[in-house]
Amino acid sequence: MSSLYYQGGDLASWLVFSVAVIQFLLLGNAIYNLFFHPLANVPGPFWARASGIPSWYHAMRGDRHLWLWRQFQVYGYRIRPEPNAVLFHDPNAYVDIYSMKSNVRRAPFFTAFKRVESENTTLTEIDVAKHARKRKLLALGFTDQSVRSASEFVIKHIDRWTQLITQEIQDCTNWSTPQDFSKMIDCLIFDIMGDLSFGKSFNIKEPGINRFKVIPHSITENLRFYYPICRSPFLHILLWLKPRGLNKVFELVSPPAVHEYNNFVYQSVTDRITLQRQQPERRHDMFYFLYEARDPNTGQRVYEEDELRAECSLLITAGSDTVSISLSSIFFYLTGDPQRCQKLTNEIRTTFQLAEDIVHGPVLQGCAYLRACIDEGMRLTPAVASEHPREVLTGGLRILGEYYPAGTIVGTVPWASSRDQAVYGDDVEEFRPERWIVDVSPGGTTKEDLVRYKSGFHPFLSGPGGCIGRHIAMMEMTLIIARTLHRLDVRRAPGSTLGGGRPGLGWGATDKTQLHVEDAYVSLRCGPEVQFRKRIL
Repeated sequence: MSSLYYQGGDLASWLVFSVAVIQFLLLGNAIYNLFFHPLANVPGPFWARASGIPSWYHAMRGDRHLWLWRQFQVYGYRIRPEPNAVLFHDPNAYVDIYSMKSNVRRAPFFTAFKRVESENTTLTEIDVAKHARKRKLLALGFTDQSVRSASEFVIKHIDRWTQLITQEIQDCTNWSTPQDFSKMIDCLIFDIMGDLSFGKSFNIKEPGINRFKVIPHSITENLRFYYPICRSPFLHILLWLKPRGLNKVFELVSPPAVHEYNNFVYQSVTDRITLQRQQPERRHDMFYFLYEARDPNTGQRVYEEDELRAECSLLITAGSDTVSISLSSIFFYLTGDPQRCQKLTNEIRTTFQLAEDIVHGPVLQGCAYLRACIDEGMRLTPAVASEHPREVLTGGLRILGEYYPAGTIVGTVPWASSRDQAVYGDDVEEFRPERWIVDVSPGGTTKEDLVRYKSGFHPFLSGPGGCIGRHIAMMEMTLIIARTLHRLDVRRAPGSTLGGGRPGLGWGATDKTQLHVEDAYVSLRCGPEVQFRKRIL
């Protein structure tokens, strides 16, 4: 009995000693971060400079982009939101960090998105040479030919979408039932990306019961689950543990929606591979170009089945979210500004006699106000609200003339950059597409103004991390906006504030005229609540 007592006492003493050691190490680490770290002179919130926990906390809350924006207003052009990170609020810093010659690589943040080690994609690969090779091979599926082929599938879905909208409208004087535009556009874009990525539409935009209608929600929950992991202050430990059993733990504790999405991707790619083998010339969608892509050096197929699954998962997530977020923003601001909405509608209807005339090509691309509305919507609501983190490599990096050592995480914050008064002026939070069109009249945009605006505007990123699918994304957006507004009038549901800021959301999110988003790597949002009406001829 006494032996057990002493053993219990020894265990209690050992636990007390262990806790004391951990507290001492944490305190020592915080003191080092605050006073002796190479970045100790960079300003930022006290607790954020001491520990990565504040940044992680805001990532879990979904308001990290707003937290960062506020720090720039307090501390200036650069901030230290984590002990080993420096973020910038300056167009020239963007060039220093993201250009082709910058001495950086993608940060370990991206590696944490991998579900299993074999599923490495252009998003999760951080090795510079391997990432460049993956991008080069993936680009084989994004040629001009593939964009032209994809436009045929896009048009088919847009026409069906507008047909469904008008089914409940009896005549040109009636408005449709108010609907959340974000949910509507999610359904359309998911069907398009399903068609392009997996060779079939999942028809979730169609009325009635459909087991695939939950998949957009599953994508959202997948991002909500993994994003805080990627932003964890203990990321390096997690990355070491993941291939040593932690991946299996994550599989066990992940929400059912995450499993649902993973199963959906696995089965969809398996079915598409079977179809491709049975009918290799059946259809030239995006999957066709990826499946048939050959290494120019060896002539062998570029992707194995696991790699195809991983890249298709990335395509449907990145392709769906980027376009859906941008269109939600564009329609939020257009329906909040009827005069500019009518100006855009007039441009489309005077350029094209029939909606069927609206196809991907130079005439559509020549609609200047349409492109200006798209750019302004993407500016106000970046698809990725917080930074695209980069890790400085051996030899260091100079940013705005200042040296940062190897291992430092650097980046710029799209949400803050899009609201930079030094770039966009005092009306920075106003939806004003005219800023993107040179106008020689007094008060209009000069060529110098336009150059300055573009210096802070990178919706598809640039350099080695630029979005490969940007041409398809622009094609989708121009076709959807033009064909919809040619056939239909649109307005904000009277009295609706869905999607806008509101009291209680915290600093930077109370303005009802601004589209509110949740930061989960991509910008999650709802609204606006809209109504459609058949065009009055």
